[in-house]
This record gives sequence, structure tokens and C-alpha cells, in this order.
Amino acid sequence: MSDRDSNTKQEQSGGLLARLRRPSKKSLGGLLAVGFVIGILFWGGFNTAMEATNTETFCISCHEMHDNVYQEYKTTIHYSNRTGVRAVCSDCHVPKDWTYKMIRKIQASREVWGKITGSISTPEKFEAKRLELARREWARMKSVDSRECRNCHSLESMNTEVQKQRARKQHELALEDKMTCIDCHKGIAHTKPQGMTDEDEM
Repeated sequence: MSDRDSNTKQEQSGGLLARLRRPSKKSLGGLLAVGFVIGILFWGGFNTAMEATNTETFCISCHEMHDNVYQEYKTTIHYSNRTGVRAVCSDCHVPKDWTYKMIRKIQASREVWGKITGSISTPEKFEAKRLELARREWARMKSVDSRECRNCHSLESMNTEVQKQRARKQHELALEDKMTCIDCHKGIAHTKPQGMTDEDEM
């Protein structure tokens, strides 16, 4: 029996395994094409889901948000103003940059856990936890130099000449002292929690 006959018998007996060890160019091309299409579908689906979780409708879909902070937000300038520009939840609470957005979404899993366990399921429970939640968000915003605020606002771009005297002075001081938006604007879109300390106000 020749070596060629021996190899043919091994290929026939190995069948699929032998073919997988030495795939044809067509099968490699087909595999790459299928993988490419699956990758596009996965990436498209993933991004669609990410964007869906950034909508105001999604944010207020649970009663904890709808019945508490959303009702407060509706009375603020970020909801209704003379220019008709509205900042929705994700504009202030979710970064635009993809990397930071993913980090924030992972952090938000803690909020999902709070929903599952019911830690803020009633107005009373929410109020009891409001200061803790606010402090966590203020710390996050301060740590990133109020990045989400700066998507729309910039001290460098403000025309302080047309601001009221008090606002002009505060913004000029903030620019000199390298302060960040959240240092002065706690409570801009939500009611300030009870029990805040002098340190919270700084």
C-alpha cells in the first residue's frame, strides 16, 4: 500500500476532523463572511440597546424615577425654558464618549440592583436614601470635572457681560479657582436632599 493510499484512508476515516485541519479557501472565506455578518449584527444590536437605555422614556420607566426625581426635574430650566432645549436624564448622567459611557453603564448596574431589591421602592425609602444617592452622583461628577455639564456649558464660552452681577462674579471666581459646575450647582435639576452638611454645600 502506497503512502498516498494511506493518506486517503486516513482522510476518509477522519472525515470532518481531517477537513477542519486543512480547510479549503472557500470554507475559510465563508467562515470569515459569516463571522463578519454576525459581528455587525451583534454590534448593531448592542449599540441599539445602549442607545435605548439612554432615552428619557427608559429612565422613567420604573416608578422610582418617574414618581420622584422626574417630577422635580419637570419644574426646572433643564426641562422647560425659553430656548426649547431640553436636557434629558442621560445628558447629565451618562457620558457621550463610548469608553466612559460603558464604565457608567457598568456602574449603573448598582442602580438596577437597588430596583430589584426595592431599596428605594417607596417615596419614604427614596427620601431616606436620597442624600447617599446624591453624594455618590456629586462625587462622580466632581471626579470628571462635571464633564456632562460641559457638553453644553463652558465657563470659557460664557459671556459674563450679559450675566447678572452675582452670576458674573461667581463664574469669574470659579474660572480663577478652577472649580467645577457641581461645586455650586447642586440641586439644579433635583431637590437638594435634607441633612446636607456644610461640606456637601461646598
